[in-house]
Amino acid sequence: MEEILKLTLGVLLLVMGIPLGDYLRKITLDEQKDGRIWFKILTTLGILGGFIGLILREDWVLFTFFFIAIVTSRNLVDKKRRNPKRSSKK
Repeated sequence: MEEILKLTLGVLLLVMGIPLGDYLRKITLDEQKDGRIWFKILTTLGILGGFIGLILREDWVLFTFFFIAIVTSRNLVDKKRRNPKRSSKK
């Protein structure tokens, strides 16, 4: 039962990374163009670290690195692709 509670709490924290990443994207518009390569590097390292935590069966490593990957990957998503303009009928 304790493991299920830990897993549920970890997944909820990972899901909270999505709105946090969106918020950070909104307040750091000027850094997004110059630092795009760093966001890609951080996302890649986060995913690799998460899989290493999965292999080592260390939950704190897995969730920490996947949280980093989720938050930084939100800066790589194009705003145009996320919110396509709707065609207006006249």
